[in-house]
Amino acid sequence: MIGRLKGIVIHKQPPWLVVDVNGVGYELEAPMSTFYDLPELGREVSLFTHYAQKEDSVSLYGFLRDSERRLFREVQKVKGIGAKIALAVLSGVSVDEFARTVQASDVAALTRIPGIGKKTAERMVVELRDRAGDMVGDGVALFAPEGVPRDPQSEAVIALQQLGYKPAEAARMVRDAAPAADDDAASIIRKALQSALR
Repeated sequence: MIGRLKGIVIHKQPPWLVVDVNGVGYELEAPMSTFYDLPELGREVSLFTHYAQKEDSVSLYGFLRDSERRLFREVQKVKGIGAKIALAVLSGVSVDEFARTVQASDVAALTRIPGIGKKTAERMVVELRDRAGDMVGDGVALFAPEGVPRDPQSEAVIALQQLGYKPAEAARMVRDAAPAADDDAASIIRKALQSALR
């Protein structure tokens, strides 16, 4: 399995590009997030790659950033999602935007990505949120991008949304619960649910 490819860009026409590595041309499929930052034809590029082999085909995918390759792989672990939709995700939003969307359980935003319907978006939120803590690369969790801290109040809002409350309603419930500075997410959720029952 090839993990990294370094060579000269000799052809690029989304979603395909060809990279010449010592006289051998490698044809790769890449998301638009990679195409936007590719160098001009004839210039050197270094790509993170993902090799996929099926019964009747072999595919090679290229990414400028390892975070994109990790997201490409993680998204495909969701039932019903293959490489085509994973590329569409990366072509439609950045890794950070996708992370924030999943953390906020914003199903509507996910359905704006071509190929993703409401049920698929809901599965993505549930399955990727549950594994967010395990998805680590370069010492940073994939869905906890730098600059996006996970404070207990935000976690409580997201958990309430998972229980079926609308985002604005969940945020109001957390505010109304008047959490103490040292409350963890579980305590805030408990207070929010108790105050909602009054």
